[in-house]
Amino acid sequence: MAQQLDPQEQEDLITSGIRFFPNFGFRQTCGLKSFAGCLSNVPMILQLLSFTLFTALLLAVLIQVSKIPSSQEQGKQEMSKELTQLKAGVARLCRPCAWDWTFFQGNCYFFSKSKRNWHDSVTTCEEVGAQLVVIKSAEEQSFLQSQTSDSQRLTWMGLSDLKHEGTWHWLDGSPLLSSFKKYWNDGEPNNIGDEDCAEFKGNGWNDVLCNTENFWICKKLAAACSSD
Repeated sequence: MAQQLDPQEQEDLITSGIRFFPNFGFRQTCGLKSFAGCLSNVPMILQLLSFTLFTALLLAVLIQVSKIPSSQEQGKQEMSKELTQLKAGVARLCRPCAWDWTFFQGNCYFFSKSKRNWHDSVTTCEEVGAQLVVIKSAEEQSFLQSQTSDSQRLTWMGLSDLKHEGTWHWLDGSPLLSSFKKYWNDGEPNNIGDEDCAEFKGNGWNDVLCNTENFWICKKLAAACSSD
């Protein structure tokens, strides 16, 4: 029968076994404080896989973050392009004159469809920020005369000799140039019955009583259409 060892002998036997067989059957249990030591026992492939997954996740986050400014910049570029197109469209729609006015050489002209006397025609043009037409060039004269050549369409211009008989002045105070006197019809102005206001009649000009009811022409500068 085997002899039972006393407690002291059992302790000596265990101690000698640990000394001679240090890796046999005795392993330290891993705890929170010894986590770094336990980690050394994890297979290298598992550590490599963990590192790879972490790197991939970090890279994905960085890519997504980098897309945010890029998307914003792209949005700004698209908005700028649309704004440029809108400005171009507005520029094409821009009219230098109102719909019922006619454009010619930087000015807008309104040809009335009703009749007034000369003084009322002057006032009517002023009320819309214009002036009863004052002619400044031969080209303008030809343009206006072509619009009023109908013998039935007698039309006022801003010319009179109200201040001094026989001395014709435009509404802006400028005198009638000698080069424009050729536009009077034959025998005009004749001042029959105190005719102090000028009108378009047929292919030329005529002096007539200022209280006569005629059509009229207003003139003002055309609006500038921005190209910006």
